[in-house]
Amino acid sequence: MRFVGFKFGVLMAMAGVAMAFVACSSDDKSVAGIEIGNPSLAFTADFSVDYSEVSSNSLAKAAAKDEPLLLDSFALDFFEVRSYSSYYVAVSIDVAKGVQLWPGENAQDSSLKVSFTNADQVAEPFKNIDLEDKGYLKEMGVAFRPVDEKACVQGRLLLGGKYVPVRYSLSWFKQFELRYHYSQIEKVSDSVANLSVVFYPRYFVEGIDFSDAEIADDGVIYLDVKRNTSIWEKLNLQFISSFRPLRYGYTTADGEGVEAYVLDIWEGIIGSMSDNTISNGDFSKDFYSWIVFDQFEGRSKASVEEDDKGDPLAKIQVIRGGRFSYSVQLIQENVALLAGKKYKCVFTIWSDVEGQITARIGAYDDYDTIGFQKHVDVGTSGKSVEIEFVPKESTPFARFELNLGGKERTFYIKAVKIYRLQE
Repeated sequence: MRFVGFKFGVLMAMAGVAMAFVACSSDDKSVAGIEIGNPSLAFTADFSVDYSEVSSNSLAKAAAKDEPLLLDSFALDFFEVRSYSSYYVAVSIDVAKGVQLWPGENAQDSSLKVSFTNADQVAEPFKNIDLEDKGYLKEMGVAFRPVDEKACVQGRLLLGGKYVPVRYSLSWFKQFELRYHYSQIEKVSDSVANLSVVFYPRYFVEGIDFSDAEIADDGVIYLDVKRNTSIWEKLNLQFISSFRPLRYGYTTADGEGVEAYVLDIWEGIIGSMSDNTISNGDFSKDFYSWIVFDQFEGRSKASVEEDDKGDPLAKIQVIRGGRFSYSVQLIQENVALLAGKKYKCVFTIWSDVEGQITARIGAYDDYDTIGFQKHVDVGTSGKSVEIEFVPKESTPFARFELNLGGKERTFYIKAVKIYRLQE
């Protein structure tokens, strides 16, 4: 699994910006109709509890009569918002660490106490946040810590058909970050986005046997380092994943760093075997999800046309080859891959001039090739290229690229697929 850039746990900082991301010509801010940079978006955030088993943007969803856990009081200290993006222009940003959006340099408050049981909504502190940072958004990160050393979650646990008061101590955690996939962020309007941070009690207590829990003299089940410790430790392993982000990282009170994906969210991103992980691989939606990128004196013109059968294909005219093969690139990011599983990459390509190109799958935030890098001979008639590979890392954001620069010629590309061959 790839966890580069988590604030908590092991940090693998990137030194500089990957060569393939830099030197975009200053007079051309667009690539194949996709504007470089996110739209200017103001952010709001809400914090709530949802008793259902499926994600919902609704606040404080009502509990059923037989809910295994009802929450009465649950608050955290909310202290940071970060964005994680890929870039195609020269930036001084450490891509792995992301960009701190809140609090800003002039912010009066460095943190906010937010209540999930009160369904708090936050708008005012975020009104000046926008994502106009010349990047393509991958994830939003929100960071929390316990309000104080005695912080706990208070509620009622269903035991033997009756609800018993329960207090779960948060002392195991020093701080944690939730990383939400860009698809989990709600677009309220063209100028406002809302990040719903929702806690799901059913996932928190799922699979845990409370029948042997000791009830104190005051009638409360205390779950902490001294009382009902084995149950408390199991709950600690499920607490943060119950917010349902794509992935998370946390630091324990003892300084240990932990990082993980939320498995069922991750499986939804990965998809089923034989699913094409390339979006719009047939170019039926023009260049949606694709980027045609020029750099290092390369220059190209891109369009979608039809072949003899009326099927769409990408036409990339390399008007100026540039200094390197990667001076002109056809790119798609957000390709989800599982480490250790065999995949196949398939595409059809031809050109008006015979020669080689480079096909590659790498990481968006550093130089690493995590799938394959292969020189491909391209002829003047359609050729289906098939490349089998096994990713070195699991990531939701692999970067597939065809490096088409180096000399002037015209390419025709269609039927791009990347799919898994193994469960």
